[in-house]
Amino acid sequence: MTVLADPQESTQPAPPANAPAGNVPEGRGWFRAFLLRLHFYAGILAGPFLLVAALSGGVYAITPQLEQAVYAKELHVPAVANPLPLSAQVKAAMDSVGGAAPVTVRPAPGPEDTTRVLFADKSLGESENRTIFVDPGTAAIRGDLTTYGSSGALPMRTWISNLHRSLNLGEPGRIYSELAASWLWVVALGGLVLWIDRIRRRRTSPQKARPVSGRARTVWLHGTTGTVMLAAFLFLSASGLTWSASAGENITALRTSLGWLTPTVSTALTGPASAPAGDHSGHGSASAPSSAAADPAAYDTVQRIARADIITAPMVDIKPPASEGKAWTVTEAGREWPATASAVAIDPAAEKVTSRADFKDFGLAAKLTRWAIAAHMGLLFGLPNQLVLLAVAAGLAAMVVWGYVMWWRRRPTRGSTWAMGRPAPGGAFVRGHWAGVLAAITAMVLVGMFLPLLGWSLLVFILLDTAIAEARRRRRSLEPSAEPEEVPSR
Repeated sequence: MTVLADPQESTQPAPPANAPAGNVPEGRGWFRAFLLRLHFYAGILAGPFLLVAALSGGVYAITPQLEQAVYAKELHVPAVANPLPLSAQVKAAMDSVGGAAPVTVRPAPGPEDTTRVLFADKSLGESENRTIFVDPGTAAIRGDLTTYGSSGALPMRTWISNLHRSLNLGEPGRIYSELAASWLWVVALGGLVLWIDRIRRRRTSPQKARPVSGRARTVWLHGTTGTVMLAAFLFLSASGLTWSASAGENITALRTSLGWLTPTVSTALTGPASAPAGDHSGHGSASAPSSAAADPAAYDTVQRIARADIITAPMVDIKPPASEGKAWTVTEAGREWPATASAVAIDPAAEKVTSRADFKDFGLAAKLTRWAIAAHMGLLFGLPNQLVLLAVAAGLAAMVVWGYVMWWRRRPTRGSTWAMGRPAPGGAFVRGHWAGVLAAITAMVLVGMFLPLLGWSLLVFILLDTAIAEARRRRRSLEPSAEPEEVPSR
């Protein structure tokens, strides 16, 4: 929320004519000057990342409806009153791919839905599977597509998701989304502080009439929208960081140390159960199926046992054992409220449940993680969730555009073809009070250890800002006759 005001809106006295340009306010003013400068340049430099993330995220929010329209043939069939046994559907899919064993089977969740049978394919990327869509009533093959992750994203949604996550550039592209998520909360909270400070200053100013200039209206829209959507921006930043590369690893390590991971069932058929670990995020690649997966009849047995236990959700994933001597697993896969993530491990030979993880017994952190991810994807509350995400994405995009409009209207070109405005004196951070600087450095180091990309980019900003300010100071000291450079004020 950039809150840079026009010079005529200033509530501060103009600096003395002989004051050196770039002079940094003493006392509490130094931090405001630094925050103002940081907010301005963070908006200018991180703006493109935030704009792409907002637009691609907004499009992703409506992909469920797009998928239903684009892939209607693969996803839907005329209502089936009496579906064939799951084993017959799995056998039809296996026959269509030359007899390979599935890695996951998702039975049709509704009478008008198809059954998905997923196969590993070495030619595909991580977390991708070849998926055969089967008509539950006739076992006819309805489609053959690549799907991604535990959500079963189809090709169009996968492409949009990767655009939002990595600009479709693979792992190197994830730097963009991590920078956007890392800086979003900094820009949002910094903007709130500056917006509150601006309101306070206007109330104590003798010129209390609201300015009517075009830029002033843009500032008002920018600040008000950012304040209204602050909670949503913070949520998107926090939940988005869980998918990031370096910060995501730190978040996972923190969750592990605090015991906040999503419990999983033990697939061991002999010996003590293993400790819960991992979560059902869907970002891991599927393991090669064992020979047990080659028997389609086993799917009927496993499904029956699971339905007789705690598995009640319409959408479930049935996974054969990854190796010999392991159990099958059945996990509830729906993400809409109040869908759960209960899971059971099953030994079909003994026809019994060997391990279970009931969602009602999950810790609060595990539940919140699942709900937050589903809400970030627009799946938790269905259409209302999607509409909220669209509104937030539009608001974030507008914030970025308004920020650039404010800069453009105030740019101090003054004869040059390009220049960047200086909303506050350069080098404000290092010239502040030593106690405040030390406290700020400590806070930034701690944040940087947890969010490395944010820490390094913030360090680069401080070093460059200080170097540029010092270079300007020295240049002015060599030109005593030159007019002092004007410092915009609020």
